[in-house]
Amino acid sequence: MDVPRVYYLNGTLFRRYSRLIHRLGHVTGPPVVGSNLAGVKLLGRKKDNEGEPTGTDQVTGVDGTAGSTAAGSTAGGPASGTAPKGRPTPKRNEATKRRGPVAPAPLTAAEARQRRKELRGPKLSKEERKIERLTRRADMADRREKMMAGEESYLLPRDKGPVRRYVRNIVDARRNVLGLFMPAALAMIFFMLALPSLKFQQILSYAMLILVVIMMIDGLIVGRKVNRMVDEKFPDNTESGWKLGLYAASRASQLRRMRAPRPVVERGDKIS
Repeated sequence: MDVPRVYYLNGTLFRRYSRLIHRLGHVTGPPVVGSNLAGVKLLGRKKDNEGEPTGTDQVTGVDGTAGSTAAGSTAGGPASGTAPKGRPTPKRNEATKRRGPVAPAPLTAAEARQRRKELRGPKLSKEERKIERLTRRADMADRREKMMAGEESYLLPRDKGPVRRYVRNIVDARRNVLGLFMPAALAMIFFMLALPSLKFQQILSYAMLILVVIMMIDGLIVGRKVNRMVDEKFPDNTESGWKLGLYAASRASQLRRMRAPRPVVERGDKIS
């Protein structure tokens, strides 16, 4: 008959039958001093109840004798565990009181308007509102003027950088067929609506398709030219050719006076 025996494997208490023990070749006995069970606290036990024996205080060996546990062997050593933080953890209600009361959400539109008025601050008079509005408009106009002039700190993120400035100069110095797309398209739409003839509308539809193809070809030419000149002037450029080509084509498709930032070169100028 196999008698259950108690043994330790890597500091862990196991119960197996003697046949399994002989097969594995493990030696039964008490755990070593550096066992990982030395600082383990059992669930349901009080911290101040250190004197009472627990289920791991004594174990029975192969010969039926009692062996001491790892906790008893390390009684004279330093206490294990993390050091206390020095103050108690605040309760939920105390933390809420420290933050202050939270205003409830408005239930009606009138309460929401009242809340916005309170957050807006003191009510301004008619003259003060007029002065504030004029000041805001003047500030916006000043920022737009600086952006149109090409000042780096006021440009949009897509227009910033010396590479984008160089691309704009290339496009502005060139006579682009793409710039005729918008007025030509508007003129064709106007004639299609003004002349109800079906045959004339078909002719304008074919003309519109031909115009779109011409614009696409001109956009490809502009993109290739811009990428070639950028690679020569900025060999360390990391922007993709697709992005630069699309940026150049979108600027070339706009009317010259509507481009932002404002062109700083004249048509036909040599860009190097």
